Amino acid sequence: MSGRVKVTLRIHGMTCRHCVEVVTRVLQQTDGVSKVKVNLRKREAKVKFDESSVTVQKLGQVVTDAGYGCD
Repeated sequence: MSGRVKVTLRIHGMTCRHCVEVVTRVLQQTDGVSKVKVNLRKREAKVKFDESSVTVQKLGQVVTDAGYGCD
């Protein structure tokens, strides 16, 4: 059974507010994502999503495609 889950992604390469905006935008635009909170100081993104629509691996790929590292 799938549903809404939360995950914290470690983001590498964010250095400024613009980076936070980019990471937030690409994650929010991903189908299945309902909430995104990116923290520059902690270098992380907390993402709430529907696991029947998207995987954690896909979220990481979206961040990587935007030019940042993710694990």
